[in-house]
Amino acid sequence: MKQILQSLKTGETTVADVPAPLLKSGHILVNTSYTLVSAGTERMLVDFGKANWLAKARQQPDKVRMVLDKVRTDGLATTIDAVQSKLDQPLALGYCNVGTVAEVGAGVDGISAGDRVVSNGGHAQVVCVPKNLSARIPDNVTDEQASFTVLAAIGLQGIRLANPTLGECVVVTGLGLIGLVTVQMLRAQGCRVLGIDFDDSRLELARKFGAEVVNPGKGEDVLAVASSFSRGRGVDAVIITASTQSNEPVSQAATMCRKRGRIVLVGVTGLELSRSDFYEKELSFQVSCSYGPGRYDPAYEDNGVDYPVGFVRWTEQRNFEAVLDLMASGVLDIESLISHRFALEQAEEAYDLLSSGEASLGILLEYPWQQGAGSRSISLKEDRESAVIGREPTDGSVGKAAVVGFLGAGNYAGRVLIPAFKSAGAEMHTVVSGGGVSSVHYGTKYRFEKASTDSNALMEDTSVNTLVIATRHDSHARQVLDGLRAGKHIFCEKPLCLTGDELKEIESEAGERLDQLLMIGFNRRFAPHVITAKSLLDKVVEPKNLIMTVNAGSIPADHWTQDSKVGGGRIVGEACHFIDLMRHLVGAPITGHHAVSIGRHPSVEITDDKSTIVLTFADGSVGTIHYLANGHKGFPKERLEIFCAGRVLQLDNFRKLKVYGWPGVKDHRLWRQDKGQSACAREFIKAVSEGGPSPIPLHEVIEVSRVTLEVAEQLRSPR
Repeated sequence: MKQILQSLKTGETTVADVPAPLLKSGHILVNTSYTLVSAGTERMLVDFGKANWLAKARQQPDKVRMVLDKVRTDGLATTIDAVQSKLDQPLALGYCNVGTVAEVGAGVDGISAGDRVVSNGGHAQVVCVPKNLSARIPDNVTDEQASFTVLAAIGLQGIRLANPTLGECVVVTGLGLIGLVTVQMLRAQGCRVLGIDFDDSRLELARKFGAEVVNPGKGEDVLAVASSFSRGRGVDAVIITASTQSNEPVSQAATMCRKRGRIVLVGVTGLELSRSDFYEKELSFQVSCSYGPGRYDPAYEDNGVDYPVGFVRWTEQRNFEAVLDLMASGVLDIESLISHRFALEQAEEAYDLLSSGEASLGILLEYPWQQGAGSRSISLKEDRESAVIGREPTDGSVGKAAVVGFLGAGNYAGRVLIPAFKSAGAEMHTVVSGGGVSSVHYGTKYRFEKASTDSNALMEDTSVNTLVIATRHDSHARQVLDGLRAGKHIFCEKPLCLTGDELKEIESEAGERLDQLLMIGFNRRFAPHVITAKSLLDKVVEPKNLIMTVNAGSIPADHWTQDSKVGGGRIVGEACHFIDLMRHLVGAPITGHHAVSIGRHPSVEITDDKSTIVLTFADGSVGTIHYLANGHKGFPKERLEIFCAGRVLQLDNFRKLKVYGWPGVKDHRLWRQDKGQSACAREFIKAVSEGGPSPIPLHEVIEVSRVTLEVAEQLRSPR
């Protein structure tokens, strides 16, 4: 299918071939007919992409601070790689989509195949959207009109927060698409409206919709007009739908408001506020969040959990419905807002228009349906077709070239794993991602033969004998088992699974398939400094004391990694690395473990990512892991200290290894951080192609996974 993508590095907009998304539970698949370009949001993204590095930094000072912190802890080279990788990823544009439902996922009711719907889907021929972010279109509303629904819902939410009553006087600052729709909805609510803008054509439209207008660009005194408009009392409310870096719109709003007036920011402005402006009048100021209640709530948007109407009357979806009802009743004039229409193939011209300076308002993109638009797999290298056809199918046995399929193409997979496997000599066959955009991006960049959204097809492809799993954690166990049963070697990015029952099933399945490799991406074993430390420690027969301090950094409680059923929590998702590292360095089985987290406190929502884990080993060694999410970003993320036989090793952030008491051994230092990802992939691919044993023995994979799950359960249990 075709999808519009934008480069954050260059600002270039392209119409790309992308595999169609796969239907998910609680979602619907929609064949698009029209989308609306959001001039404000999308122009801002295009302008950001076209800006140079210095201009980008000025626009995002908070990101600059994060980059500087990373330089101090991880080094300049590693930081540059991370920043360039982030900017290199294409951005899928758009959030105002109209089309016909093609398929309905499990758990979706009230919507059927064949229904016309609006959604916040992007500029693509096929979109997969959550049920709560879509709404059915009334029969007497056209697709073109309906494409303004999501954008209009943004204005409607601003009105709901301003809470105007019949007869109140309300100012709308900024008469772009959202502003002009807001004017119409306020008029429908019985409000008197004053519109402010610098564009005469937009002011004329606002006047047509029943508003009074003022143009500060022509020297007209906005405050004097507002005073006259409010009959000298001050306006009741101001809704700011403008996009500017200036503080003037908010300051101006405060001046023109009456005592206890309301100001709602829907757009983007400077926010250096004067306390006296607000204090003397006891003004209310609120920032509106997109389409309404439910926005950015994973339970509502992703999991389809609706808010009870008796407690939350207007959600995102119900705001969509309200806008559609206004369209159906003829209250909203949408036709007057359409300035340009483009076919999908002309999308680049549409985005050139945004930054050309030419007057525009509502820019519509039309999507004529094309055969094959719903294909979930596309070829990336037509010139290699004969090579693909000529390849002999493999039965997955060892001793053959590693033909790799990737499940997952997120940031870590694309920035670290895929290039590591490419440089290790793997034959890159198919890369799968949920939405398809990242699979095309990384598939093209690293010369895969196919990009896909269909994991089942990859499992069934006999050309692929090796599977790399880098998906969300709750998918790992099922994909590992499916891959093993399909006869493939498995490299699974941690964790292996989320429950003890899953681990038992994997152990049983892998134990019956000893000719297939199963390995977790415990890359720290393969870091250069760890290899050096291991060679030194192997010469010491006495028990060792190991102390690992992990300055993990805070992750919000509602992030998917914190969900025990989805991400497994941070102990399962990340601390497993350090349990494995200690198991490897000691070289003896783990015989016991104990874990304790920080105490409960009203200000601490998550406690298990602020924990101390103590491990005991069969040789008498003891390992202590301090996994802490409550530290400062400027402190090194990972520090390991090992005490044994009157000697000490200290490893700082996988850049510096200091030795104390080791005759003839000098300190080691790397110019850039190396956590062993490339070496880990290289050893795995070597084992596949040469038929050797797994670089990490299966019994250690199972042992570390079991201990990690038990530690996580202990930390979750009430004390």
